[in-house]
Amino acid sequence: MNQHPGPVVTTVQGAVRGLRQGDTRTFLNIPYAAPPRGAGRFAPPQPHEPWDGVRDATVPGPNAPQSARRLGDIDMTPYFGAGWSRGEDYLTVNVFAPAAGRDAGDALPVMVFVHGGGFVAGSTRAALYDGSAFARDGVVLVTLNYRLGIAGFLDIPGAPANRGLLDVVAALRWVRENISAFGGDPRNVTLFGQSAGATIVGGVLATPEAAGLFRRAIVQSGSGLGAFTPEQAARVTRAAAGVLGIEPHVDAFGGIPDERLVEAAAGLTGIDLRTATHRDPLIGLSPFSLVLDTQPAVSVAAGRAADVDLLVGTNAEEGNLYLVPVGKYATSTAADVDEAAARSHPDPARLVETYRAARPGASFAELRSAIMGDALFGAGSRALADAHAAHPRSATHAYRFAWRSHALDGELGATHGVELPFVFDLADRPELHGQAALLGPAEAPADLAGRVHETWIRFARTGDPGWDPYDTDRRATMCIDAEWTTVDDPRGRERRAWS
Repeated sequence: MNQHPGPVVTTVQGAVRGLRQGDTRTFLNIPYAAPPRGAGRFAPPQPHEPWDGVRDATVPGPNAPQSARRLGDIDMTPYFGAGWSRGEDYLTVNVFAPAAGRDAGDALPVMVFVHGGGFVAGSTRAALYDGSAFARDGVVLVTLNYRLGIAGFLDIPGAPANRGLLDVVAALRWVRENISAFGGDPRNVTLFGQSAGATIVGGVLATPEAAGLFRRAIVQSGSGLGAFTPEQAARVTRAAAGVLGIEPHVDAFGGIPDERLVEAAAGLTGIDLRTATHRDPLIGLSPFSLVLDTQPAVSVAAGRAADVDLLVGTNAEEGNLYLVPVGKYATSTAADVDEAAARSHPDPARLVETYRAARPGASFAELRSAIMGDALFGAGSRALADAHAAHPRSATHAYRFAWRSHALDGELGATHGVELPFVFDLADRPELHGQAALLGPAEAPADLAGRVHETWIRFARTGDPGWDPYDTDRRATMCIDAEWTTVDDPRGRERRAWS
């Protein structure tokens, strides 16, 4: 690879020196907010102090405190990264930009990515979030770290809620102030995320303080109905305080070291968050989410983000990731199907009946996975699309990713997260292939990654991914596989069961 003198860019806080690798300028570990230290871990993000001289931006930096995360027999290291890389100054961005300069007035579209990881894991260091393909194709890509777990999302009396989301808004402000120095257009920013990151994007759509900071949004396997109520969040807070042996107040949490917070967060499993009026939107898979009085889809239906173009979608077999790698898929029984429905819906018997009728011949495993996938992502994504489409000032588009991975003896399928290598145009990476790797042992269709990647870029440039908009009459949805087909209201029977 050709090596060139490291490019220097001057930001509002100071100059940074990055790497030039081929046609890409890469800048790693640029702070967008002050290090969250001590009690500051539970405060809103603050501006980073300026620095003198030129800051090195050539090596990855620390990430948010987190425990190691595994999903049974599937290797998710490219997705989660290698775990916690310690250091306090971790509220940072990576920037990938084309090496070639641009004439004045020819600024590039900007895409800002929010990683997933169940609100407790993940970082910009993960291999899947290499933005070189975006830079190659004329986009300035920004990836970001945000606070996770107890520091980021535990609802603590005396502290602002949703501190991890506030970090994302702070990163968007950094982009507004600085991205033109990297060749990007601050007036054409697309915020996109996957899984927990996509749910955060939905939350940012509903956040008044974020208005005007981005023009478009992409929600990949998130949920507009994924937030905890304050009552549900308070249960988690009491449990966390009990594990730590402290009072449930910010003053007490502020004195606990990160190591103990990470350990306590890992032990907060099995809390029943169902109430008389609300189900657990994460069906027990994570004790952390956004905490809101009003779900993002409801806020969007009321007109929030009416001027933001939206692309929203899910994968065809989302639930497989939570069953196949841990040996719970093939062994599924009728009782497991009923239990999944009971966790997910106020009328579980009717839900199971609907899924059986919509999927004649489906196995218990397929029914269980489908119900879990819709409870976690499908129902909330459709609700967000419907809410946004009610305001025609901006466009709504929907997709369904259906290409099946043959990992784990062909059972993993079109599972949660499998679209990411295609979005980032990294599907040929060797670490993503093999019997226990995300994309399985076989090669993906030759042109699928290029087409998906270009579609995301087209949407970022124009607000039009290349198919009919979604409205509440047709609900036109692009089904993405080796062949691409527009379908009106796919899984409409299941959609009606959730509404």
